Amino acid sequence: MTNKIPLLIDTDPGVDDALALLMAFNDPNHELVGLTIAAGNVGLEHTVRNALKLCEVVGREDVPVYAGCADPLLHPAVDAAHVHGRDGFGDIGFTPATRAAQSEHAALALLRLSHEHAGELLLVALGPLTNIAVALKLDPTLPSRIKRFVVMGGAVSAHGNITPAAEFNIAFDPEAAHIVFQTFPHIDLADWEAVIAHGFLHDRAEQWLKAGSARADFYERISLQTRNWSADRRGDHWHSADALAMAWALQPEGALEVLDRPAAVELAGTLTRGATVVDWNRQQGLPDNASLLMRYDQARFEGLIQAALAAD
Repeated sequence: MTNKIPLLIDTDPGVDDALALLMAFNDPNHELVGLTIAAGNVGLEHTVRNALKLCEVVGREDVPVYAGCADPLLHPAVDAAHVHGRDGFGDIGFTPATRAAQSEHAALALLRLSHEHAGELLLVALGPLTNIAVALKLDPTLPSRIKRFVVMGGAVSAHGNITPAAEFNIAFDPEAAHIVFQTFPHIDLADWEAVIAHGFLHDRAEQWLKAGSARADFYERISLQTRNWSADRRGDHWHSADALAMAWALQPEGALEVLDRPAAVELAGTLTRGATVVDWNRQQGLPDNASLLMRYDQARFEGLIQAALAAD
């Protein structure tokens, strides 16, 4: 028997996903029961390959990896290879892991694990929500078995990072995000604007990457292209979206300010498709379906990153 909280991560690794996964691997209070993988930052072949490699690097090849959806539900989307590299891990040419992903589809694995850990499962979504939307269409009762659902996605006042109004994870598959926001009665949402408010200095991150561990060495290599891209465009601070969401997932007591509001996804706007629309004044009379992270303890956040990189 274990008192650890079962944790399932739906992700599209991705450099910032990798940092969030290192944080999850290092957490003593959660048991990682699986990684469900979608396309997003790069194509599915690469995101699955990256998840398997990261498990190998940290010595956690016991964690099952499930390949999911290779495309958005309806419309093609542009990936983020310009940020993460063509392979999603900085194009360093790493040797692939020796094992393969499980044969079970990610959406089916998600449903099965929700039954196995009913009422206890922490579900964290770090990428486009395609796998979760498919799972919901197969079984709309899924939310009743999830104890807490944390999503990295959205831009709550429409300061987007992939379009003027939309954040990448939501904009990659707005229809999937719409299904998820409409079906889950409650989502803990760490959005892009919270990420911008919780940047950390590149110089400090470079010190963390000198920890001398296999994890830090690997992450230093795969993140170099992304760190250079960030420094060129955003200055002295590096912003790791998925790491912030993971910090809140693992240690919710670190949240200093959270606001509850109704939130939805725009599907039709010419300029606003994929935008996360928050009804700040509750004008539509809809229930508050999202808890929006506004402020998180910065020292705690940075400490979790540093500890994850230094772990043996």
